[in-house]
Amino acid sequence: MSFQLHHQVYSHSENAPWVVLIHGLFGNLDNLTVLRKPLSEHFNVITLDLPDHGESPHVNAFTMALCVEGITALLNKYNVPTAHLVGHSLGGKAAMMTALLSPERVTSLVVIDIAPVNYPPHHQTIFKALRLVDLSQVQSRKDADKQLQSGIEEAGVRQFLLKSLYQTEAGNWQWRFNLAGLESNYSNISEFNAPENACYQGPVTFIKGGNSDYIRREHQSAIATLFPHAKARIVEGTGHWLHAEKPQVVAKLVERALLTAQ
Repeated sequence: MSFQLHHQVYSHSENAPWVVLIHGLFGNLDNLTVLRKPLSEHFNVITLDLPDHGESPHVNAFTMALCVEGITALLNKYNVPTAHLVGHSLGGKAAMMTALLSPERVTSLVVIDIAPVNYPPHHQTIFKALRLVDLSQVQSRKDADKQLQSGIEEAGVRQFLLKSLYQTEAGNWQWRFNLAGLESNYSNISEFNAPENACYQGPVTFIKGGNSDYIRREHQSAIATLFPHAKARIVEGTGHWLHAEKPQVVAKLVERALLTAQ
């Protein structure tokens, strides 16, 4: 592998089990801090930036295979034979694909509000709004927020995206994520092409936002085929960003799932 994913390690003890936390689209390793802090009491934790995100390298073409490579390379770097994987949205897809391609490296899975299926494109509005931001006219995040408002009404979504806006040493504002690369390779993000006859036999917990439509009844057969020991948990009153909306509830569910999978 020609690059290493940007990451942080929180080591609990030499003998503690390992957990890898994987963020979603347009995110970075800070997004799952609400999970990392409580989990660090029992586990060694690796948080990472996916390719084309955060401070990880930008790649020629974003793929799930690259995500899997990056995750397994980090396990190798720290001599971790197996780890629990916890992923939200796109991070959940990366976690699931790692379990299907390298099941011997995955102790268990927790997948937050995503299914192993192909989704119709539904980020075009965000891509368009981000493309229309004239970074040369940005003096502060507030300036960028004003430009985003015409395309993205939800203040929470804008604030999430603005976490990836940073100022270079030269004083220019840039997005940390590879906007052009992610948009041109969006099919590799929205689709889930499981390897033929793949099946992960370990414990899997899917955690769904009660008001989110990312995991639907019609997805159950795909989940059961690929992950026959999957369980489902629902966090009522939350959408796709359930870990931000009810962090303590989600953290408890994740922790319980991992501890029972030991």
